[in-house]
Amino acid sequence: MDRETAFIYKTEEGNRDPLQNRISGKFGKLRGENKKALVTFITAGDPDLETTVNLVLTLERAGADIIELGVPYSDPLADGPVIQQASQRALKSGTCLSKIFKAVSLIRQQTQIPIILMTYYNPLLRYGLEKVAADAALSGVDGFIVPDLPMEESGALKVKLSLLNISLIPLVAPTSGAERIKRIIAGGSGFVYCVSLTGVTGVREGLPDNLKEFTGLVRGASSIPVAVGFGISTPQQVAAVSQYCDAVIVGSALVKTIGEKAGMPEFYNIIYRLVKSLKEPLILRKEDSAGLREVK
Repeated sequence: MDRETAFIYKTEEGNRDPLQNRISGKFGKLRGENKKALVTFITAGDPDLETTVNLVLTLERAGADIIELGVPYSDPLADGPVIQQASQRALKSGTCLSKIFKAVSLIRQQTQIPIILMTYYNPLLRYGLEKVAADAALSGVDGFIVPDLPMEESGALKVKLSLLNISLIPLVAPTSGAERIKRIIAGGSGFVYCVSLTGVTGVREGLPDNLKEFTGLVRGASSIPVAVGFGISTPQQVAAVSQYCDAVIVGSALVKTIGEKAGMPEFYNIIYRLVKSLKEPLILRKEDSAGLREVK
């Protein structure tokens, strides 16, 4: 491994406190620093898991606060072409859930950044829910996002994860409706993932007109931080969205860059510069921080 990729270091946070999930700890820390969170999504195993480990360390070094690792799946209903292609590359390299847990264990030797797995429900069922929870805790996973798991069917997974202080992060969409949003959020932990628009993931040129109204509805119903994702790809969009939430999620723009630049000599530097530019709008002046949600 060359010097550019050898980001071997320890964070100041040290070992995990078993009584505190890293996600809530991160949001509390950021609020004290008058910052909002940048959540970055990459597909685990794209192009391979060794690169994924190095990418996570690069993302944190550039300013990412929370990492989402996508579990590749052959039928990703919520994902657009960019992430679908990344999933295919990851599957081709032999990536599976057990190997992702091993990669997280390697990451945990070097950093305590919160790590969330975004996965469809079928891989969890095939692995076994109890084993998923146990291996997630052992490796250092802090939460799960399961986009195809309805609230009404989430109880079994939620119980097993909560016993090990792992968050099952709720997703809400503009089509969810006020009453359903309240019920979904009531059972969630970590943060609320607001899907900013209908459709699949992917880079968009503009933002939905109803974003302020939608996030206002969610914030009014939520006692946990609110994050917005889907279609956010530029520093300008990050700045605009961050007015209405506690965290901004960027995925497809990163995955697209990884797909185009992996293997190039400057690959990690390219990713570093991209993420650094996305983080800059989230470093607030003191007078801009009144909207930050207190973490309970």
